Amino acid sequence: MMNVRVAAAEVIAEVLRGRSLSALLPTYVQRIKRNDQALLKELCFGTLRWYPQIQIILNHLVDKPLKPKELPLQSLMACGIYQLLYMRIAEHAVINETVAATKELNRQWAKGFVNGVLRTFQRQKQQLLQRYQEDPVFHSAHPAWLVDALQASWPEAAEKVMTNNNQQAPMTLRVNNLCLSRDEYLERLAEAGIVARATQHSAQGIVLASPMDVSDLPDFEKGLVSVQDEAAQLAAPLLDLAAGQRVLDACCAPGGKTCHILESQPKLQQLVAIDMDKQRIKRSEDNLKRLNLSAQLITADVGDTAQWWDAVHFDRILLDAPCSASGVIRRHPDIKLLRKSADIDKLAGIQSYLLNKVWKTLANGGILVYATCSVLQRENDQVVKQFLADTKDASLLQIEANWGQATDFGRQLFPTVDGNDGFYYSRLLKGG
Repeated sequence: MMNVRVAAAEVIAEVLRGRSLSALLPTYVQRIKRNDQALLKELCFGTLRWYPQIQIILNHLVDKPLKPKELPLQSLMACGIYQLLYMRIAEHAVINETVAATKELNRQWAKGFVNGVLRTFQRQKQQLLQRYQEDPVFHSAHPAWLVDALQASWPEAAEKVMTNNNQQAPMTLRVNNLCLSRDEYLERLAEAGIVARATQHSAQGIVLASPMDVSDLPDFEKGLVSVQDEAAQLAAPLLDLAAGQRVLDACCAPGGKTCHILESQPKLQQLVAIDMDKQRIKRSEDNLKRLNLSAQLITADVGDTAQWWDAVHFDRILLDAPCSASGVIRRHPDIKLLRKSADIDKLAGIQSYLLNKVWKTLANGGILVYATCSVLQRENDQVVKQFLADTKDASLLQIEANWGQATDFGRQLFPTVDGNDGFYYSRLLKGG
């Protein structure tokens, strides 16, 4: 079994090399003792969440930049600093355990170096925190490009968005109304001693007071509930579903919204769900099976309509477009390190491309819901604005709702403490 701090250092080093936390963590969880698994997750999520701040501290404490091959060592020290800053572990234990981990990391030569860096930080912590407090990257724990982008998009809300990005996201459930009501499932949770409350905006949503393994939820395996953020639960109602409709769920994986559509309207003529990622399509298949639901799943590039479309138009389309995921940073803190400024224009290009492609498959009088889990206007309002300017048979349908903030072309939700993630929605009508 691996040392938990060594495992965390290796995970973070791989993220710094460009891999995603969600792809790495499941493998490393299996390599450590069961009673260390929660600590591994805390070390990885916490260190990555605060890494822009921790990196400034490391740059101050380390005279010369470490070579690229020493990313695991750098990550180990970052984990140590995170613990000294944000975890309730005795400081001497943090330093001793981090220094000891250099041996298993095959960096025993760095034992004294790591000890010196951490002890210097221990002595200078308050001084360093005060010194860099006015630095926007240090203060917000966000990369400079993202600080600028958020301030440009939402000058009044940017500070709060970044603060909420640094909080732990709640675990939110969606009740399967084909099986029971939300109130009925809340009663089951109470009987099981699980503290929970109804969500504010979704009629099917429940927020748990504390995250837990899904296997501990009453009848999860029978399909009574699914895990889904409240903001994502707002997609299906916006489609204005009715019996007999043919619906397209574009970029569907891992299938949360696919399943919600079917739970919302079980008498659809057909639901076609498309994604180009085979592994994520498999997750959609698994979710549908657990909930005893059925959809036509297709592994394809949704923009390549010649590959999958049968020329029969859809009455409703949900386009949950690939995006920066800047609205779900609290769930995926590695986004701070993996995304770059140049990515945003590229993503906006992909979003516009997909929007134009799937629009051709929408029937006259049909509705398309454009969605992203981004809080950047370049991926949201600006994409819709350009599409409407270029598309003669498209018009905007106003979203009348008590959630989020109205924009020129849709509604924007920001991440909220103990509430929804950041999300954007726009509704478009064809012809009419």
